[in-house]
Amino acid sequence: MRVVQTSQVIAESKFNKFHLLVFLWCFYAIAFDGFDIALYGIGLPLMMKDYELTLVEAGAIGSYTLVGMMLGSFLLGSLSDIIGRKKILAICMLLFSIFSLFAGLAPNSLTFTIMRFIAALGMGGLMPAVIAMMTEYSPKKNRALIVATMYCGYSIGAILASLTGMYLMESLGWRFLYWLGIIPLLTLPLFLKQFPESLSYYIIRNQGGKIASILNKIDSKGNYQATDDFEYATVKERAKGFPAKKLFSDNRVISTLAFWTAVFSCLLMIYGLNTWLPKIMQGAGYGITSSISFSLALGVGQIGGSLLGGYLVERLGHRKVLIYMFLLGAICFVSLSATSNTLLLYILIAIGGACTGGTQNLINPYISEFYPQEIRTTGLSVTVGIGRIGAILAPLIIGLLLAANLAPQNAFMAFAVPSIIGVIALLLVQEKYGSFYKISKTSNSHFKTENKGA
Repeated sequence: MRVVQTSQVIAESKFNKFHLLVFLWCFYAIAFDGFDIALYGIGLPLMMKDYELTLVEAGAIGSYTLVGMMLGSFLLGSLSDIIGRKKILAICMLLFSIFSLFAGLAPNSLTFTIMRFIAALGMGGLMPAVIAMMTEYSPKKNRALIVATMYCGYSIGAILASLTGMYLMESLGWRFLYWLGIIPLLTLPLFLKQFPESLSYYIIRNQGGKIASILNKIDSKGNYQATDDFEYATVKERAKGFPAKKLFSDNRVISTLAFWTAVFSCLLMIYGLNTWLPKIMQGAGYGITSSISFSLALGVGQIGGSLLGGYLVERLGHRKVLIYMFLLGAICFVSLSATSNTLLLYILIAIGGACTGGTQNLINPYISEFYPQEIRTTGLSVTVGIGRIGAILAPLIIGLLLAANLAPQNAFMAFAVPSIIGVIALLLVQEKYGSFYKISKTSNSHFKTENKGA
């Protein structure tokens, strides 16, 4: 019987229509995730007037939302390794689509917070699932760049939210932005029809026909059959036990804790900027449209950092590129607090976006590849879930700094500290215990032959 190593088939494949289909759906899903997450900071100045919120109350609502995202990362992200990543993605899109609409219809801040919290469960669960799927289905040669490019959808969504806010919010109001969140619900049936499930999900359930069908789309010359052995016994053995516990087995303890710390630092910066950047720039004397345009610069920087970083990762390696980006971010945030030149502020904020959102876009596939396929989503979702604590604290910390009559631009100094912490954490990652190291040592052939008895 022919034994087929599915991970090796994908690793050695060339990007084709099937990969593009997975890419586009993941890009689409993460774009609306980015759109929905950016809404709060963009609509915040008008929402504060509408609901008569103080700075501390506004920061608290942002933090409550991020608690929902943390729970979504833990619950839905971890559950995807059990019930399937496709189902989890559908549930996530359903949640953040419907409840973003309801948040836009909320008559008071309490109702808004509840609706936003439920929507945030979907936002938190979606990201680990799409990254794990894109990592699983990307050719090894260009995996870092493909995943980073896909995750640019998050920044594209944030940019679209910024543009919508700049040109429509003053005339249509902040609520209109949330009503647009219903769009993913309308496309959900097509997603369910076209999007594939994870191969590991099918392997554990002995669904050889579906595995062969997917592999033949990835490698049309492979002639895979439902009767092939897709390493069923090996995958099932690795899948035994509690997935989260395996994050600390096989010498992964130090690296797992290091990833938690790095993502904590990164998400603290990202959500601090997403929530308060327009308000900080308003406090520095810019009008509402101009202050939102800085969010646009932030999103452009995230895309640039993701693409350039993804290109460099293939040549220098994940860790080296990520360390350089964290260091550049620290320099950038110190510089932001010391300049008043408008053009320079735009450039520095774009660089800040590259070194926060762009860095997170690159650290996600790094983490995803570090863990073996059967716990890949769990590894990423738990890491991001822990990291969300930083995201939760960020709006409240910056809100308190601003409420303490700190000069608005001086708040940027606070972001230099997590940048340095991120550098230290990445230096502790032990790459030799990662699954990407083991894959690189695997034989070039993804076929083995077994002879069963005489």
